[in-house]
Amino acid sequence: MDVSKMTVSINKAINTQEVAVKEKHARTCILGTHHEKGAQTFWSVVNRLPLSSNAVLCWKFCHVFHKLLRDGHPNVLKDSLRYKNELSDMSRMWGHLSEGYGQLCSIYLKLLRTKMEYHTKNPRFPGNLQMSDRQLDEAGESDVNNFFQLTVEMFDYLECELNLFQTVFNSLDMSRSVSVTTAGQCRLAPLIQVILDCSHLYDYTVKLLFKLHSCLPADTLQGHRDRFMEQFTKLKDLFYRSSNLQYFKRLIQIPQLPENSPNFLRASALSEHISPVVVIPAEASSPDSEPVLEKDDLMDMDASQQSLFDNKFDDIFGSSLSSDPFNFNSQNGVNKDEKGHLIDQLYQEISVLKAQLENMKAESQRAVLQLKGRISELEAELAEQKHLRQQAADDSEFLRAELDELKKKREDTEKAQRSLTEIERKAQANEQRYSKLKEKYSELVQNHADLLRKNAEVTKQVSVARQAQVDLEREKKEIEDSFQRVSEQAQRKTQEQTEVLENLKQELATSKQELQVVQGSLEMAAQSEGKWVTQIAELEKERGRLVNAMARREEEFSALQAQLENTQLKLSSTQESMCQLAKDQRKMLLAESRKAAEQVIQEALRQLEEPTLLSCAGSADHLLSTVKSVSSCIEQLEKCWSRYIACPEDISGLLHSVTLLAHLTSDTIVHGGTTCLRALPEPADALTEACKQYGKETLLYLAFLEEERTLENVDSTALRSFLSKIAAIGEELLPRGLDIKQEELGDLVDKEMAATSAAIETATARIEEMLSKSREGDTGVKLEVNERILGSCTSLMQAIQVLIVASKDLQREIVESGRGTASPKEFYAKNSRWTEGLISASKAVGWGATVMVDAADLVVQGKGKFEELMVCSHEIAASTAQLVAASKVKAGKDSPNLAQLQQASRGVNQATAAVVASTISGKSQIEETDNMDFSGMTLTQIKRQEMDSQVRVLELENELQKERQKLGELRKKHYELAGVAEGWEEETEASPPALQEVVTEKE
Repeated sequence: MDVSKMTVSINKAINTQEVAVKEKHARTCILGTHHEKGAQTFWSVVNRLPLSSNAVLCWKFCHVFHKLLRDGHPNVLKDSLRYKNELSDMSRMWGHLSEGYGQLCSIYLKLLRTKMEYHTKNPRFPGNLQMSDRQLDEAGESDVNNFFQLTVEMFDYLECELNLFQTVFNSLDMSRSVSVTTAGQCRLAPLIQVILDCSHLYDYTVKLLFKLHSCLPADTLQGHRDRFMEQFTKLKDLFYRSSNLQYFKRLIQIPQLPENSPNFLRASALSEHISPVVVIPAEASSPDSEPVLEKDDLMDMDASQQSLFDNKFDDIFGSSLSSDPFNFNSQNGVNKDEKGHLIDQLYQEISVLKAQLENMKAESQRAVLQLKGRISELEAELAEQKHLRQQAADDSEFLRAELDELKKKREDTEKAQRSLTEIERKAQANEQRYSKLKEKYSELVQNHADLLRKNAEVTKQVSVARQAQVDLEREKKEIEDSFQRVSEQAQRKTQEQTEVLENLKQELATSKQELQVVQGSLEMAAQSEGKWVTQIAELEKERGRLVNAMARREEEFSALQAQLENTQLKLSSTQESMCQLAKDQRKMLLAESRKAAEQVIQEALRQLEEPTLLSCAGSADHLLSTVKSVSSCIEQLEKCWSRYIACPEDISGLLHSVTLLAHLTSDTIVHGGTTCLRALPEPADALTEACKQYGKETLLYLAFLEEERTLENVDSTALRSFLSKIAAIGEELLPRGLDIKQEELGDLVDKEMAATSAAIETATARIEEMLSKSREGDTGVKLEVNERILGSCTSLMQAIQVLIVASKDLQREIVESGRGTASPKEFYAKNSRWTEGLISASKAVGWGATVMVDAADLVVQGKGKFEELMVCSHEIAASTAQLVAASKVKAGKDSPNLAQLQQASRGVNQATAAVVASTISGKSQIEETDNMDFSGMTLTQIKRQEMDSQVRVLELENELQKERQKLGELRKKHYELAGVAEGWEEETEASPPALQEVVTEKE
């Protein structure tokens, strides 16, 4: 493609007119990048444009550049990275303008910079973001950390897209048809590229979140789900608003997102996810798709072609103005000079034709590229049509099912209409049903007496009573329906009789008119008097019949009214009986609920009196959450009691509140008892006494509810007082680790790391001191063993010191790269969970070093055990592994400090292995010096010693099994207490990421 043609297209696409960029100019720019395999020409032209002084010009530049990043040559991104800082400066400059295109240009430039950074960091993603599921999996390299980070980057990417989307809509006056104006289309045109990006980013985000939920705990991804829900709501609203604009309807088919967001907690929901597909209709009918030719160019081309054709014809066949058109002598007699001239002329024409042929080949190649693009668009449209066809098939199945249901409903309606004739028979059957209700009521009274005698069957009797109440309500409803139907029938009959009466009156009036006509006819025709007299007599008979029919209708109406009054009397008596029965049942239900609640609370108090029934220790924060729930339940119970006093029929809420209060009170008492197991004696006794008093006050409070008292007589002040006392004691028992303020975390990290370094240095000095004392006082094998063990311990301390230095460097790098303009303390406070992990790991390393030195001192003095030293070595190795895991959570994959930290971790593992090896070797050397001498022993003595040894072996094996079980429980308890101290949520079943690696190392 000619550079000048591309330059002209760029200048035509990016101009100061407030109209949308023409598609033909943008397409020419895209083809130009593929032709020159880059964007050098584009940037050479753009750099000469005054983008910083004209907002419309900058807005149209952003639109064209966005299309080049999506559909242009892949090298467009590489050629554009050098201008990234200039785009950022221009974005800040336009951000100072709050009107017009200023804010739009600022946000659009930020989006383009984010897009460039995302595709630079993730080169597997093409500019148009079209990838298969397999390519998406390869982008994460099968690493859950990569998928986690990739999801965060996609959230940031989509946030910029939605920000531009929302800002454009806010800048438009939606009260007018802005999409049909040139100014409105200028602002809306770039949103087509935004819609294409958003559809792919939403699809990939859903798939990545399902993949993360299959690998990580749900609580870890709570922030991801909240952020996705916010973006899902915005994107769904913006897609819906865009699809209603006339401008988009002819340019793009916008998909609609589902009504509800995907449920990531259910893995099978992934199969229900449908990827949104954006379809761009064919542009053949668009005026922008025609070849770029001006009218003057077409006229000049036609004139030049006509002139060239005339010259060729005259040169070859002679002038057409010759006097004799059939005289060929002048041509046959051409001399050699003219032939040579003619040959040269033909060669020139051949060269011209060759040039034209080359141009035609170039145009054909361009046409082939356009056709290939058109083919890809048609394939996408075909896929969308297939999808729509499948949806249409599903809709047809759904409509067919609905049609079947409508047919069934119509049949049911017909049956109901036919059953109207049975209304009178059902009305007579109501009396029999009422007698049955009386029998059922007597049975309920008998069951109530049985309930009082048999407390074990309380629940079953209550269910029977509730079922009976449901039957009564159903019978009541049937009687009311029957009464309603009888009333309607009576009204219909009354209306029919009224209509018949009106018809009779009209017929009577008509008969009178006819009689008058007949009388007139008699005067006019005396000869036909006999015939008219007969006709009048017939009319009089018909009138008599009509009067008799009206009288019968009135009698039937009176009978129906009497039947209606009788039915009303029966219904009122039935309602009074049912109300009295329902009142007794409500009292019975309330009494039984109160008794069940008292049993639950008394059982909890019994468990509190017998601590052996409490299975495990509890936490103070769980107790406080339960106390808060009890306070809310008491308020709800008082509201339900007030409603019950005002309206006795509203008892369901009161029963629910009584049951809930009983169970929450039981939980509070039990949790108070389990929390005492962790507390000191004095607060534990106070908490136990407060729980007992609270249980007793709750029983008294429930006893007041049995009588129909007002709310003022039912006082819950004492109940709330003891509940507040329990909450105050629980606050005092909270772990200290939860009281650390976030602004103090940064200082605490530095203090703990410094304290760990000091502990390591102190441990190294103590080891040197112990080695000096051993050399002065020990000799032989013992000196050799002590030197080997203390030397390996010294090497381990040096390796740990190197690890701590590497960890500090990596943490400094993480803080500097992640805090931005914030201070290090603010960064630590923002990432409090990670900071608390560092603090915990640092404490564990310093504590492990101190314990190992104490164990080594006892071994050197001959007072300790070699096994204790090996256990301490494993413990400090696990603690350093925890520090490494906590340090590298936020580190970059290619960080050199991370590589140094991992190398230092391997050094610690090797030093730990050396300590264990030297300890085992020293133990074997010491044991070899103690030879077993069995000389001089008799057979009986040796047999006795053998039996004693077997007994000792069995005892040691039993003790080993018990100690292993105890070790498992201690580890479990250690992780729980460590989680409480560092602020982890107790409800999380999985351990934190740093502790998981520690558990692996220890196992």
